[in-house]
Amino acid sequence: MEEKVLLCEEGVFTTGCNYWASHAGTAMWSDWKPDIVKKDLEQIASSGMKVIRAFPLWSDFQPIKLLYGCSGAPHEYRFGEGALPQTDAGRNGVSEEMMERFRTFADMVHENGMKLAVGLITGWMSGRLFVPPALEGRNVLNDPLAVIWQVRFAKYFVKQLKNHPAILAWDLGNECNCMGTATKEEAWAWSASITNAVKSEDISHPVISGMHGLKPAPNAIWSIQDQGEITDILTVHPYPRFTPHCDRDPVNTVRNCLHAVAEASMYADIGGKPCIVEEIGTLGNMICSEKVAAEYMNTVLYSSWAHDCRSLLWWCAYDQDHLEKAPYDWNSVERELGLFRKDRTSKPVLEVFKKFNSFIDKLPFESLPPRMTDAVCVLTQGQDNWGAAFSSFILAKQAGFDMEFQYAGQQLKEAELYIMPSVCGGAPTSRAYWLELLERVHGGATLLLTHDDCILAPFNECFGLEVISRERRKAPVLFLMLADCWNISFECASDIKLNMRATTASVLASEADGNPVLTCNEYGKGKIFFLSVPIETYLSKLAGAFHAQDAQPFWKIYNHIAKPLIRKNRSVFNDNPFIGITEHPVSDTERLVVAINYSREKIKTELNFTESWKLKEFILKEESGISPERPLILKMLRK
Repeated sequence: MEEKVLLCEEGVFTTGCNYWASHAGTAMWSDWKPDIVKKDLEQIASSGMKVIRAFPLWSDFQPIKLLYGCSGAPHEYRFGEGALPQTDAGRNGVSEEMMERFRTFADMVHENGMKLAVGLITGWMSGRLFVPPALEGRNVLNDPLAVIWQVRFAKYFVKQLKNHPAILAWDLGNECNCMGTATKEEAWAWSASITNAVKSEDISHPVISGMHGLKPAPNAIWSIQDQGEITDILTVHPYPRFTPHCDRDPVNTVRNCLHAVAEASMYADIGGKPCIVEEIGTLGNMICSEKVAAEYMNTVLYSSWAHDCRSLLWWCAYDQDHLEKAPYDWNSVERELGLFRKDRTSKPVLEVFKKFNSFIDKLPFESLPPRMTDAVCVLTQGQDNWGAAFSSFILAKQAGFDMEFQYAGQQLKEAELYIMPSVCGGAPTSRAYWLELLERVHGGATLLLTHDDCILAPFNECFGLEVISRERRKAPVLFLMLADCWNISFECASDIKLNMRATTASVLASEADGNPVLTCNEYGKGKIFFLSVPIETYLSKLAGAFHAQDAQPFWKIYNHIAKPLIRKNRSVFNDNPFIGITEHPVSDTERLVVAINYSREKIKTELNFTESWKLKEFILKEESGISPERPLILKMLRK
């Protein structure tokens, strides 16, 4: 029986890599050496990987040239000096020779038991733009002529390969939002044009977005919501160096080990479509050692599986430090990214993939049910959305619960706990949305809102506070938290000081002058917590904020607020901020629990069971603690 390799089914997880031939990189199609490609694919398949993301280089596969006549008027499209053949391929400007090479490639992928995700419009690649000669100098995202030829290419390519057994999915291309500039409307129209071209020929395979660096705000040029509307699968390319707020700590520490799943969760929740980790890597030996890269990827793989990221593809298969052509001649960051070195020896990270793939194959269940979420994180206009979202996700994980995301203005999700992190500006939400959220709280939900110079209305009555005045701060805020008998001091940078008086709110933390910082107000059947400093955006900019020995335990604020929900809804809890727990309901009476160590040391800790649940069995366990090398997996039963 053929192994199930899917991208749209919950709980099914596969690994793979992005591929360019070991001998040629982006020149693999023009410098076609099938014997080398065959050897490459056999070597990749031996690791247990199941997915290859491959790229028909646009300038090779649609090599049209525009010839000009009198007064420079466009006259005819040709292949060099030769007329376009009067064939289906010729009319679409596609090289039949290149198509035959791709078919041979697809055959080899299939023979090795793997599947293909094809990046259709591969113009942008590793820092260089590859376009057909006829389209050079044009903005290929908004130029009508360029879009016409892209649609023709996509339709023809998909029509020819859609029935090949190796095809898993169609990808719009490689980070196509890097191919040119565009307005929001042009970005939507381009994405829809290529997607519709694919679906006009093939509705049996999903369309992958393939973009990097989308934004959650609905008015963003390349937005998560637009790509979720148009395509079937969203993608993240979570390179720490290229993502804001990530290149602050060693890659094998908690911030970067949670980067992929935090970003993928945000995309999937806001976009309403599954999100895969389509590209990931450490960007070479000046970022970290090969040993550290392996440690990082080990944690990310288990975490991505536990957070239902569906697939993870390493960038890329082979080092390219021996290649002389651009972009490898230009960009040193592109040369040492492989699973394999140029001499075909493997790096330690490959062994991590082998062990993980073996782990997946040996699981006593076919798929992992989606994880429970305990809270909804609402992102708002005017803020640093990613900084607020990422830190909030990490703090929740350290505090022992899971969240999902949405953007203010989207239909408000049902939740017992809402978190609005680092709210900023004079128009963070619409009046209607704000009143709806307050109504949810009045009906029994809990709200935590952290303040980053925002203006809210109404505020006084529902928060139980009166703002006497506001002023610019000259120094970071120092405040003391007395909740849960902690007596913990915190320091946080904040531009604005709100001088406040508690009317009906209880003060849980205050400055030395008595000014409230953290408060709680009963509001109807619910509660509203207000934190007057933006801990999320502050931590997003602070190196070592989540893992260093002197890191402040801001997660305890989240834990204090969520603790009643954790004890009521969860089966397992733990107070160690480096143990991330996900719970996966199999039924109303049974759950799988995955505990992942996000530190680098074995943690000798006991998991605690809530009153309504008992342990049925350990599916995966190590003696005396939880290792960073593999998770602890339990099966829990309701009493």
